[in-house]
Amino acid sequence: MATLRDIKLRIKGVKSTQQITKAMKMVAAAKLRRATESILNARPYAKKISVLLSHLVNEDDKQSNPLFADRDVKNVAVIVVTTDRGLCGAFNTNILKEATRYVEEEIRQKGLEHQLYCLGKKGSDYFGRRNYNVAASYPGIFSQINYSVAQKLVDEIIPKYLDGSIDKVIIIFNEFKSIIQQKIVVEQFLPITSGDEKANDSHESANYIYEPDQKAIFNYLIPKHLKGQMWRVLLESNASEFAARMTAMDNATTNAKELIRSLSLTYNSKRQAAITTEILEIVSGANALKEN
Repeated sequence: MATLRDIKLRIKGVKSTQQITKAMKMVAAAKLRRATESILNARPYAKKISVLLSHLVNEDDKQSNPLFADRDVKNVAVIVVTTDRGLCGAFNTNILKEATRYVEEEIRQKGLEHQLYCLGKKGSDYFGRRNYNVAASYPGIFSQINYSVAQKLVDEIIPKYLDGSIDKVIIIFNEFKSIIQQKIVVEQFLPITSGDEKANDSHESANYIYEPDQKAIFNYLIPKHLKGQMWRVLLESNASEFAARMTAMDNATTNAKELIRSLSLTYNSKRQAAITTEILEIVSGANALKEN
């Protein structure tokens, strides 16, 4: 049974933990503001590139360009975007569950081969300890996230896709919706999809003059589009991580407060009982002396 000293030490420990979680919540909130600004700025760029690409592409380009052409799928590359650190609730758990489900149900059960590209330390550690083909790991990329990371990853994947080592590329990541909501997204990266049909319809009536020419601009935009989409994915995951950590630390701070209240009640109850026992012992001793 816990003594008064044990309970007092535990209250002190929980208060220290509460201060840490409160500080982490404030840090996550500050970083979330910057991450939110970044993703809100990147989304229109990525969307506009997609619209331009869908307007420029035609059926001949889809058939002639290997980045658009569908082919028999034998080897699928799955890019799993997790975090480098924990303490962000079920953020990593949900991503890893979805990635595991996709590999098992959509790849292995269909007799296909897979390659995993793990972005973030948590994904690298998880799949590295299990029976999965991890082609490349990128731990620590979110400590100093920048556009060069997206460029490096795209520059590594495209040659493998073109030489036939990879037939399809899928990205699994958390899309930022709000502070309390992050949505797991399974998105096809390669081959490039035809784009938004509404975007095509909105440009049908427009007549553009291209310089130098439509095909040159189309070929120039393809790598820009892929790198822009990868950069957007990294920013989405980064903002989602801070939002999840902020929510988790807020819940932890609230739980610590409730635990301190409960322990304080227990401490006061035991202390009052101890005082009452001491008083009874003193009174009993005094009565015994009087009788003698």
